[in-house]
Amino acid sequence: MAGHRHDAKDQQLEHDRTDSTEPLTTDTGVRVEDTDNSLRAGARGPTLLEDFHTREKITHFDHERIPERVVHARGAGAYGRFTPYEGLGDLTAAHFLSSSDVTTPVFVRFSTVAGSRGSADTPRDVRGFAVKFYTEQGNYDLVGNNMPVFFIQDGIKFPDFVHALKPQPHNEIPQAQSAHDTLWDFVGMQPETMHMMMWLMSDRAIPRSYRMMQGFGVHTFRFVNAEGRGTFVKFHWKPLLGTHSLVWDEAQRVQGKDPDFNRRDLWDSIERGEHPEWELGVQLVDEADEHAFDFDLLDPTKLVPEEQVPVRPIGRLVLDRNPDNFFAETEQVAFHTANVVPGIDFTNDPLLQARNFSYLDTQLLRLGGPNFQQIPVNRPVAPVSNNQRDGFAQHRVHRGGTSYAQNSLGGGCPVTAGEGVFRHYTERVAGEKIRERSASFGDHYSQATLFYNSLADWEREHLLEAFRFELGKCEELSVRQKVVAHLNHVDHGLAVEVAEGVGVAAPDTEETPNHGRSSPALSQDNSATGDITGRQIALLAADGVDASDAEALRARFAEEHAHVEYLGTRDGALHTRDGGVLTANRSMKTVGSVVYDAVIVVGGPDSVAELGKDGLARHFVTEAFKHHKAVLLAADGRRIVEGTPLAGRFPGAAETTRTTEGVVLAPAVDDESVAEFLRIVKSHRHWDRETSSVPA
Repeated sequence: MAGHRHDAKDQQLEHDRTDSTEPLTTDTGVRVEDTDNSLRAGARGPTLLEDFHTREKITHFDHERIPERVVHARGAGAYGRFTPYEGLGDLTAAHFLSSSDVTTPVFVRFSTVAGSRGSADTPRDVRGFAVKFYTEQGNYDLVGNNMPVFFIQDGIKFPDFVHALKPQPHNEIPQAQSAHDTLWDFVGMQPETMHMMMWLMSDRAIPRSYRMMQGFGVHTFRFVNAEGRGTFVKFHWKPLLGTHSLVWDEAQRVQGKDPDFNRRDLWDSIERGEHPEWELGVQLVDEADEHAFDFDLLDPTKLVPEEQVPVRPIGRLVLDRNPDNFFAETEQVAFHTANVVPGIDFTNDPLLQARNFSYLDTQLLRLGGPNFQQIPVNRPVAPVSNNQRDGFAQHRVHRGGTSYAQNSLGGGCPVTAGEGVFRHYTERVAGEKIRERSASFGDHYSQATLFYNSLADWEREHLLEAFRFELGKCEELSVRQKVVAHLNHVDHGLAVEVAEGVGVAAPDTEETPNHGRSSPALSQDNSATGDITGRQIALLAADGVDASDAEALRARFAEEHAHVEYLGTRDGALHTRDGGVLTANRSMKTVGSVVYDAVIVVGGPDSVAELGKDGLARHFVTEAFKHHKAVLLAADGRRIVEGTPLAGRFPGAAETTRTTEGVVLAPAVDDESVAEFLRIVKSHRHWDRETSSVPA
């Protein structure tokens, strides 16, 4: 039954696909004999108005683009499936969580927030993580981000926040960046942003891959079971590959080398059959414990520390199919926080309440009217029966003479159901009509401090440099000073270091003492899983390369589902040390170290000598070292660093395999050296490596 539902969505989508082998027709199905010449009155005469094919073709082209999303415009998506580990009927009436025998098809869209659709994948930004479940009770959208909190507490501030974040209106600069005056002026005026700004300045804002990115529902929702009992719930997506990021210098360089870095990684992984996976977990809070925390559970700028409420794993998400058409599916998919099913309900979080209005309003503009749910990627697998009629892009042919309720002429149809229906959670609500923020939302700094305290030393260093970079781009010193003043409530030492880096007065005294609490779950330093599926490793080669070593490394890493690419001093065939041929996957001139996770240089005196004379090859290794990546220098491959800033750090030939600062030096490619390099790659990066003396 579960597999049938998964297949049903595929069959439904298959019906809407076009086959390019069919003859060319108009949109009404009329076959066309010529699509290169307009209908004219004579070979050199005017084009005739009756040429319906030319008019239709041009008109459709003129309307190919729809308004892009105001936020989350840049995205990538994929289809997959979700399966619970066990039935959760005691907590929720949602059928897709009722049994491990139920598999639900999904569509997931990842995105950046600030940039336009044509921006790059790797700016410092929040990432969207939105999941559409095609359940038998209707579509459920879990619309989240890769950070568990948000910038603001009340949705009425969302237009102000986005206006401040977007390019400045007088010159449309800068694109897809938060490093400018208006955003930081907003932050300086809104202390509620400080927790989220700590996350944004951390490496969480520059993920290595969508496959290595956590997701969060952000808000507190409710599970509601069949008896109407509610339980507060927060949603977590945990990637099976661990949570990993780029470094800031690397992220900026990737934007030039491959602006499609993240979407390409997702697409290629799925095409290779290396299907990304996440575990869905929930934090559950009994209604009786709603006020048991030192923060308000409904405040979207707060998280629930996992040490207080553990995350309970409840299911598995696998993405296993790429879209057939980006526009039809990834661009037209419409998510909405209010798309819920029986068993999942809202809370009075004021940001969530506003989102429940805003998303629908947005889809009406973007997708041309009220019938956007009929677009194949949005269409539910559950039957749809109601009295909504007509409107732009109406695809259904409704039958019958009645389109209202109640009616007797149409047999009373469609009738309301008595079971399996959505029932809003019963909650007593009373109070005066008032524009006022709850006092329980008033603490804006303690969780920002909690996050800072939880970071490893290297993460704190990156966060400090991010604040200095971002504020250093602000032209108004008063903007910098206001942010430093807020940071002094988070951590005095951080505020002083940021101030010294951006040229404003450092605070003399500690405004708010650091409470000293931490949550280890918030640090990426604790997330490595050892799974290197999809990792990209560059092996530099020239004529004379030792092909047997290269092939041995490629084969071993293929067993781990990681990919060794041969990068040559030129494209095509390279002559090997034993007189054979090794084909380079691409030339080093067309890529850069920033799009790889590790670098290898193997033996072959002639190959290493040629690489050593190539400034690009030497820079490739040096830059990878600068970005804390694993490096293997095997046999005489160590000679490539001669004449570089790394030469003095790895003196002498390697008589035995040894590892120095994440660089494996080996006399040969053998079982020992390969095993050691594999271990180093699995640790992701080598943050204890000193790189300040190495030029970028």
